[in-house]
Amino acid sequence: MRVALFLTCVNDMLYPDTGRAVVKLLTRLGVEVDFPAGQSCCGQAHYNTGYRHGAEPLARNFSDVFGGYEAIVTPSASCGAMVRELYPRMGERARAEGRGEALARTLAPVAPKTYELTEFLVDVLGVTDVGAHYPHRVTYHPTCHGLRSLGLGDRPRRLLRAVGGLELAELPGAEECCGFGGTFALKNADVSAAMGMDKVRNAESTGAEVLCAADNSCLMHLGGTMSRLRSGVRPVHIAEILASTKEDPAA
Repeated sequence: MRVALFLTCVNDMLYPDTGRAVVKLLTRLGVEVDFPAGQSCCGQAHYNTGYRHGAEPLARNFSDVFGGYEAIVTPSASCGAMVRELYPRMGERARAEGRGEALARTLAPVAPKTYELTEFLVDVLGVTDVGAHYPHRVTYHPTCHGLRSLGLGDRPRRLLRAVGGLELAELPGAEECCGFGGTFALKNADVSAAMGMDKVRNAESTGAEVLCAADNSCLMHLGGTMSRLRSGVRPVHIAEILASTKEDPAA
């Protein structure tokens, strides 16, 4: 199977190891992975801050770049949700505004074949044991977009439970937002910081060494809180855990 890796802006700029982990993992599972060089921002930041029309050229570019692939895999639940949930809405809104069917037709092919990584592993490849080994106590934070928009459910936990050497600790208040929310963290800094503090304290209460999630944007927010608190817990993207093996272990 040949798929395209949609890395996303945050990962490309700040967390390239997550992208490398996705390629390593999928290649190990027999998947051919391309990284289309023409990819750019999906438009989520524009759309969520009210610049809906400004997001449309980015959405068109996404469709142009990724439209020819069997599947599009991303290690970001929030950007995956942008494509799956909001691209169709953009097309519908353009139609309602009397701007015709062109945008809807352009975006229609990519939405149904865009998958967050754990969805792709469980639903498309049909695997939960990916041959990983990660000898650490880990707790999992289900981010808002993964939980509420994509409905990832227990897929990430099923994958984590199958990892050799990993001890999975349930996170108290797991379904509560961590406080990042993109520009919410800027516009409501005090509330955002308090929510992040609650999430980190809950993670610490599990005795876990690692807090993992399917979104590096949320892990960036929580990692900053952990750093300020000098916490013993560290943030790690789930892709890096699943890519780790005895022969080639992740940190």
